[in-house]
Amino acid sequence: MGSTEDDGVTLKLLGFWVSPFVVRVEWALKLKGVDYQYIEEDIFNKSPQLQELNPVHKKVPVLVHGPKLIPESFVIMEYIDETWKQNPLLPQDPYQKAMARFWTKFAEEKLFEAAWVALCSEGEEHELALKLAAEAMERVEGELKQRGEKFFGGDSIGYLDLAIGWVSHWLPVFEEAGSMQILDPLKFPAIAAWKNNFLGHPAIRDKLPPRDKMLDYFRWRKEVLTPLRIS
Repeated sequence: MGSTEDDGVTLKLLGFWVSPFVVRVEWALKLKGVDYQYIEEDIFNKSPQLQELNPVHKKVPVLVHGPKLIPESFVIMEYIDETWKQNPLLPQDPYQKAMARFWTKFAEEKLFEAAWVALCSEGEEHELALKLAAEAMERVEGELKQRGEKFFGGDSIGYLDLAIGWVSHWLPVFEEAGSMQILDPLKFPAIAAWKNNFLGHPAIRDKLPPRDKMLDYFRWRKEVLTPLRIS
């Protein structure tokens, strides 16, 4: 890997192994070639360190860069991009940068949220969530087709690719754990092709949680959370 910009400054990342929000930050660091120390947290038994470093949300990820504490994955990715200039993640053009942020927000609020609700629900709520997820996926598919490029970032992986990266590895696990389908490759061929390209990149491929372990985890989360949603 590379090195941090400030010699002698330790870069630490507090995370949780299966969190797509944490892994997207690790992808960003790997694409930048930046060394970091990873600290695994138990999000169900939060350490005093995590509560001290992120007192507002008490969640991972948290990036610790010397005395600087940065929470929230998208905020962290922008900090990484502005601190280490090599291999830019966000476009330089103001409009394109704004659009990358727009689609990132859309995918997180519409696609991820709907997919998660679909996993952890039953009956009418489940069906509605599937419908909303498919509609959001259709919008993302249209945006990728309009760009006509290998990645949302063009020829190379960018900020929006990392933001939607969970679709490549987490969504298939959600689908299996929830006995459902959201990413139909026949309906969404551009996203299906993007998924293969994304997973084929060494920085991505080498930093993926074990699928079998993920499946066990999300089946357990579904078992725990579904009754809470329908009670």
